[in-house]
Amino acid sequence: MNEKKPLRVLGIDPGLAKMGWGVIEVDGPGFSLIEYGSLSTSTDLCHSERLLAVHLEVKRVVTEFQPDVAAIEEIFCGKNPRTALVTGEARAASILACSLAGLRVVELAATVVKLGVTGNGHASKEQVQAMVQRILKLAEPPRPADAADALAVAIVQAQRNRRRITVSPSGTGGS
Repeated sequence: MNEKKPLRVLGIDPGLAKMGWGVIEVDGPGFSLIEYGSLSTSTDLCHSERLLAVHLEVKRVVTEFQPDVAAIEEIFCGKNPRTALVTGEARAASILACSLAGLRVVELAATVVKLGVTGNGHASKEQVQAMVQRILKLAEPPRPADAADALAVAIVQAQRNRRRITVSPSGTGGS
């Protein structure tokens, strides 16, 4: 009997000061929330300790919740190059934790994530939170916003995975 198991997706909203994560399962047309959370690192810690904290948190989440794939938001480079650099380092620490665990890591642009959950690539954090609440059938919007963003990343990756065309061993495609 070839029973298909639900796909478990880890979404990550990277950051050094604050990073969010969320794990969902997709089985058929619906999504189920497994868990979500966030990590804040103190500016009292040195830079390398903060990066290590991000790495260890992602490693813990991967070990505890055993996702099948990880999706991480790409960096939006605003006006502050220093912020983009530091966020990129935290992103790398997250990607490394997933890669070391053998996970495939998919990178998604913030506008693609917002478009995927709200229909608007420039949606506000509040709009994203409200739609994540609705999609996952939660009693209230997930907080903090970084965790809601991470859940949105996971949802969009799950949607993309569901639409993937399968190819049979003979080379003929199916959908």
